Amino acid sequence: MIPFNKPCLIGTEKEAIQQVLEQDKLSGNGPFGHRCTTWFEERLGCHKAILTPSCTAALEMTALLTEVAEEDEVIIPSYTFVSTANAFALRGARIRFVDVRAETMNIDPEQIAKAITNRTKAIVIVHYAGVSCDMDAIMALAAKHNLWVIEDAAQGLMSEYKGKPLGTIGHLGTYSFHETKNYTCGEGGVLIVNDRSLVERAEILQEKGTDRSQFVKGMVDKYTWRDLGSSYLLSELNAAYLSVQLEHADRINQDRLRAWNLYQEGLTTLADNGYIDLPYIPEDCQHNAHMFYIKTKDKTQCSQLIQHLKEDGVMAVTHYIPLHSSQAGKQFGEFIGEDRYTTVHSEKLLRLPLYYGIRKEDIHHVVESIQQFYQV
Repeated sequence: MIPFNKPCLIGTEKEAIQQVLEQDKLSGNGPFGHRCTTWFEERLGCHKAILTPSCTAALEMTALLTEVAEEDEVIIPSYTFVSTANAFALRGARIRFVDVRAETMNIDPEQIAKAITNRTKAIVIVHYAGVSCDMDAIMALAAKHNLWVIEDAAQGLMSEYKGKPLGTIGHLGTYSFHETKNYTCGEGGVLIVNDRSLVERAEILQEKGTDRSQFVKGMVDKYTWRDLGSSYLLSELNAAYLSVQLEHADRINQDRLRAWNLYQEGLTTLADNGYIDLPYIPEDCQHNAHMFYIKTKDKTQCSQLIQHLKEDGVMAVTHYIPLHSSQAGKQFGEFIGEDRYTTVHSEKLLRLPLYYGIRKEDIHHVVESIQQFYQV
């Protein structure tokens, strides 16, 4: 069976983890943690990068930093992972789900504009498949209405919008290092702080609401409870694994782009003849080959293709069930406007196997199996 995903492994991660064991520093913000945050700050050009146990944790920090509270409203796409909504529902906010653009599955700025009220506090956008949202339009809306913009760039490391790294355009950004992501440490995330005024508080939130980071820097002689917070620290063991991935980020990126382009070339004829739709990459966007998906004619055909591929030794999977249709989505939010694309396109979207080191012959097998399904 060709798996849908394999966690990225460069080969020297064990050596890095062994160094952690020898240095007797297992908790967060150690030497490997600092190595990772330095990489982010230098590579992305952000004010501050804070490693977290997950992207979910990083999103929860953004809700605290923007002081989202009860009776506030937060606008997000319904087509996203539950963490995007959970982080703000936990603070008591009402979630305003809006539709996506069909060609990218990214949030539609026109629908954002229609969902803004005098209670709106933030816009949380999701760069689906590592392809950027229309950030110019979104930032203009935010400036007009004095709203926070949070980039859920869980899938977007090494992607860009008009030459600017995703996660660095809004006020705050987040990345994921879950094992399904391009760069991994099993479970992990990072908070990207682009608004300098939020840096000090972000450090306090990460350290259970204390000013411990200032104590470590020698800025105070003891640390105390200063604010709300939690244990938003990534352990040194995870950071060591991640540091190896970051050191080879360009190598990993090129390998995934190679695989993505092979799919694109192999499936273009099917798309040209109207059997399937392929991913659309806007001209202003540089993607990171996080995923390669196709869209079938409808939900039934998608299910049939999944079964066909499984019988042919290929694991292909669908993606998000729109949040607004879930039990919790109905309890904590509501869909604003017409659901023209979110549900229909989510039902026919199929993700194909793509991971670091996937063999050329495996991609060819997947392509040939899809062609056989359509009898082309």
